[in-house]
Amino acid sequence: MKKAIAAIVGCATLTACVTTSPTTLADQYPAMYEEQPLAIVIMPPINNTNHAEAKDYFYTSLYHPLCEKGYYVFPPEMTMEMFQHESAYDAELFIDGDLGKFRDVLGADAAMFTIIKDWRRNNIGGKITVNIEYRLRSTKTGRTLYEREGNITLDTSVSSDDDSNSTGLAGLLSSMLVNAISTATTDKIDAGRECNEQVLSNLPAGRYSGAFRKDSANVAGSKLVEGTIKQ
Repeated sequence: MKKAIAAIVGCATLTACVTTSPTTLADQYPAMYEEQPLAIVIMPPINNTNHAEAKDYFYTSLYHPLCEKGYYVFPPEMTMEMFQHESAYDAELFIDGDLGKFRDVLGADAAMFTIIKDWRRNNIGGKITVNIEYRLRSTKTGRTLYEREGNITLDTSVSSDDDSNSTGLAGLLSSMLVNAISTATTDKIDAGRECNEQVLSNLPAGRYSGAFRKDSANVAGSKLVEGTIKQ
């Protein structure tokens, strides 16, 4: 009996001592460190929403955050012309297919795909919500090097400091009107830029960054980034 109790205590002690280490960038995105892509081509976003203009608005917003991460990124104006000429404007045709042509023609090491799943603006509530999936694929091996998703809400609501207008029906209507105006005048791409910033924050650094090959032990974080950001 004493031996059984000792065994149970021993197991409990062992379990208590075992801790789970945070997932690192190297653990979560090993292919990024193996292939070390340098040049990235941004594919036209795949728009699964009813917001027809979301694709064009969001496309150019990806250039700067990827450059700031230390990668050479082909200018959107140049690649868009090529996409249209080569009938490659619909990225849906390539997201799961062979990307060798982009390596042969452009010299791209990887292609960044984005899927716009939600793009809503609530003028009355003062909120803009976007849900975007990011997928970076190797043009050499076809492997997915990086994959993450963002569900970000940009809060554009405005609070009134005038107590006389903060109560009652008149105050409510006034607040709704102010929020509607604020949200309607917000640049339509602001929420997309915020999503880029939040999601790509853990993209392993490229060769033009001082953090290149030094960030592998950094905590990777969740593959789904959710949150509300007050503008």
